[in-house]
Parts: sequence; C-alpha cells; structure tokens
Amino acid sequence: MITTIKTKTTKSIVSVLSAMTLLFSLGSCQDYLDVQPEDKLVGDQLYRDVYDADAAVVGIYGKFMNLAEKHVILNEMRADLMTTTRNSNPYLEQLSNHNVSADNPYISPKQFYEVIQNCNDALKNFDVMLADKKFTQSQYDQRYADIACIRSWIYLQLGIQFGSVPYITEPIETLEDVKNINKYPRIPLDQLVDKLVTFTESLTYKKIYDVESSLLVSVDGYDTRKFFINKECLLGDLQLWKGNYQLAAAHYKNVMEETPAGGANTLDNYRVKFAEVITNEDLAVGYLRDYETDATTLVDSNTKGWRSIFGRTRDVLWNTEWIWSLPYESNFAPANPFIAFFSKTGGDYLAKPSQRAINLWNSNNQVFYDSNGNVIFGYPYDARGSKFTYKMVAGDPVIMKYIYKFEAANDQFKRNGDWFLYRAAKLHLRYAEAANRDNQQRIAYALLNRGIKYEYTPIPKHAPPTDVSNIQQTMQPFPYNFDARQGDAPNYRAPWHRNTGVRGRARLEAVGAVGDDMITTENNIIAEAALELAYEGNRWEDLVRVARRRNDPAFLADKIFDKLNSEGNAEAANVRAKLMNPNNWYLPFNW
Repeated sequence: MITTIKTKTTKSIVSVLSAMTLLFSLGSCQDYLDVQPEDKLVGDQLYRDVYDADAAVVGIYGKFMNLAEKHVILNEMRADLMTTTRNSNPYLEQLSNHNVSADNPYISPKQFYEVIQNCNDALKNFDVMLADKKFTQSQYDQRYADIACIRSWIYLQLGIQFGSVPYITEPIETLEDVKNINKYPRIPLDQLVDKLVTFTESLTYKKIYDVESSLLVSVDGYDTRKFFINKECLLGDLQLWKGNYQLAAAHYKNVMEETPAGGANTLDNYRVKFAEVITNEDLAVGYLRDYETDATTLVDSNTKGWRSIFGRTRDVLWNTEWIWSLPYESNFAPANPFIAFFSKTGGDYLAKPSQRAINLWNSNNQVFYDSNGNVIFGYPYDARGSKFTYKMVAGDPVIMKYIYKFEAANDQFKRNGDWFLYRAAKLHLRYAEAANRDNQQRIAYALLNRGIKYEYTPIPKHAPPTDVSNIQQTMQPFPYNFDARQGDAPNYRAPWHRNTGVRGRARLEAVGAVGDDMITTENNIIAEAALELAYEGNRWEDLVRVARRRNDPAFLADKIFDKLNSEGNAEAANVRAKLMNPNNWYLPFNW
C-alpha cells in the first residue's frame, strides 16, 4: 500500500515512501524488527542511509504501540478508578484484587523488553552510521534521542509496575537471558530512576524532530509531529520521580511555552484555555449560551467542548491540547485494542468505572457566577464523569474516552482510535505537583483551580482594574514566571491571559484554599488528576509516586480498599493489609 506523503524534496518523497508507510501501517516496517535477536540481519543490510534509519524509527513506534493495551490495563485496573465487569476474565480480576497468578498474561514484561531490544539494536547501529558518515551529526542526534527516550519511557513504566528490573542498554543474544539474574541483575526503582535521569538528561537533543526532518511529514491529513515522544515531558516526569522538583518544573514549563504546531494560536497552545461561551469552539465543559440553567444544553459533541478532546480530528484545536498521541487506523496494523476492551456494543466490555470513581465525580459541583462574581446556581456533579468520560449504555457504565470515534462511525469495520499519552491538562497537573513540592503552593493552586489571571487579581476578582501593570502575574523567575495580564488602559494581552485552570475549564468550584500546606495541595492535585485523566494510563503511577515520596503506603492502600469495599468485595480489607507493605505493590518479574 502506498500512502501519499508530502515532504520537502523529491528525494525524500521517494525515500520516505519506501521507508515509511508511516505510523498507520507501522507493521510494514516491522521486517526490520520482527526477528529474534540471535537471527537479526547485519546492520549494513538495514542501516544504509537516513531513510533506512527513519524506517527503523517508525518500526519501533509500531512495536511500541503494541504496549498500549497492557499499559492502560496495568495502570488503571490495579488502581482505584477502573474495575471489572461481568464479562471480565479471571486475569483482570486478579489485577483488580492484587492477587495475580504466574500465568496471568497481563503481567509479562517480555513485550516491553522486545521493544527495548529493538531500541538497543537501533541505537547501536545509529552509532555505526555516524562513524561511517551515513548520518550528519544533526540527523544522528535527533533519531538517537527519540529512540533513547522511548527506551527510557519503557524502563520507567517497567520500574513502576515491577519494582526491580534489569537495565539493559546493549543488544542481547536472546530475550530469555533477561530473566537470568546472574547475567542481568535487577535494580530497584530508585536506582533505575537515577540511571534514567543521568542518561536522558545527557542527550544533546531534547526537542521534537526539526522542521527539515524527513520524519515530519503529513500523511492522510495527519501531522506526524505529535506521534513522537515529547522529551521534555519525559524528563519532567523522571525528575518528578527523582524528587528534583524545580528541574521537573523547568522541563514542564519548557513545554508550556513551546511554539505551537498545526496552526494553533500561541496564546492557546497548551494553556488550558477558557471556554468560548458564544461558539463553544473549545475544549471546555460548556452549555448553550443563555441556557446554562438547562442541563440538557450541555455541549456533548465530538467537535465541540470537553468531550471533543477525545473525539475530534487532529485539527488546530486538537493540537492545543495533545502533546503525544498515537493513532490507530482500521486499515493498518497494529489493530486498535481499546474497542474490544471497552465497548459494550462493538467489543467485549471488559472494564468499567469503579463505584469509587463515580462517587468522586459526583462529589464535585459545577458553579455558575453572576456579573458580580457570586455563585447563582450549579449542578451537583462533575460533567467530565457520567456525561463524557463514561456513559450509561443499557444500564451499564461504559468508559467512552477511547471509543468516541468508533461510536461515531457506526461501522463495526471502522475501528479508528488513539492511544492517549500526554496532553496539556496532564502537563499542568504534573507541573503543579512539582511546583507545590518546591514551595510554590499559590502557583499550584492557580493552575489547579481557576487560572493564573484569576488567582493573581486582587479582590474583588469579578471587577478587575483596567490597569494591570503590576498584577495578574507571578513576578517570579523561570520556571515560575507566568504573565496573565489582561488590561485596557493601556490595552494589553499577556501570553497566559487565557489560562483558566484545570477545574476552571470544567466549570468546577475551587478546591482547597490559598495558603494550604504542601500535603493538602498535593492531595487536591492527585484527586483532580483522577477526575480529569481517568483511564488515560496514569493512575497507578500517580498513586505509587506519591505514596513512595511520603513513605505512606496508606495513601495508596486506602484508595484500593475504597474501590473494592464500594463493590462489596469481601477481600477489600485483606488487600488493604497486603498493600500496606510496599513490596506488594509490584508484579512478579517473569514470563
């Protein structure tokens, strides 16, 4: 199959066509990769020029996409927001109950190491290509950093799930050797994070591919820029795990200030922008103008409002939210795994929201204000829950984020979708977590709730002064510098004036208070991550990170107990007791 690809030169058209049927036909590049380590071809047969290297990069991303289902299941089913259905197999029940058997297919790390092996082989051959002058230094730096960061991302996930893992950075003879402790000792998560921070920070290239790269192309309407891992986000996460909070905030802030791709306005890009109340052309929880008191006018569409974050095409507005997302297309490998997993009408319906998650959404309140800033009415729920993240289908709660495109197509053979990896709301919440730990509670509070401009406007906030020269900004050095000024005398619009906060975008009342201590603020941030990011593959990671940081296993164990107890699970207390020992947070390392 040949896909039309627009690139900058005739040579790159021909070469990229042969190397990349691109990320929708990732399987087409896997002849480069679908070989056992002991049988792999000689590098000279595969790595002849930059376009062969591009094919290897794309093939690795194809392999990487095969990890999507396992990544989401392990990070969500083991945590507190997802639970099993009547259709679930015993292996999913084991994950939810934290009592896995050795034959549980979800817990095998082998697939992860298959991708790591491909990364190691590519990185070694990139070194050879550079030495043989088959690469320019810039071409080498960009591709090496990309694949190196994919490897670091996988290792971080392995550490989170398994606790102690072998850290292997060279191609090996056989994957079975990974299990051999004598050959490849396992290192604990803390040591693994140290190694990942040192290695990943040492990379000389930390941006997405430059604009001249043959890997940045347009394929069937897709801009490939968002396919590739964002290195600054990864580094922020690694430093967050390490406890280097200001460094984490710096990496996140670099992404917050990125020049947008895909035609997005700089003032909107990754800023968690306020609602467009007239047009609803936004990513916010919204209602038809002048009908806000009618709950049925909630904007519930694949093209407008908060739900459209997950259902819309990759247009300009999509680009303001999504930082890293990989698409599944019906006609190409690998197949979309999420429809079978989540859908009740077109799949097996193997997972659903937990009662705990439903209760969390229903314990929040939307609020609406008059012109004086007074609350005049509201709704006793978070619309991101039962209105968007899940819906009731024939009496059952169905997780919808991954299946909006499939449902809209209304065709069993059109199974398009996405693997959601990183977006602006997650970026803001992770930044807030880092800032809070660096004693910047007010900034964290602002980004969590109603935004920088609102928080840094003197009371009364509903009637801001026209001269904003010395307000509506943090007046701090990088990475805590935010300027959200919006004034009319003189007329001024600063880069962050459209920021409305994660909860503000959802029309929710603020949580906490200015002046809250670090732990209270952190609790609110992690609670908000549950409401905003549910089922996007972050929850177990968040619980483990914070519980480890605090040396407080109850932070994690209590939430799992609440999930199981809310379901009437007789093992809830036993599971809590088990999880009070951090050694029991991790899966057995075997396949």
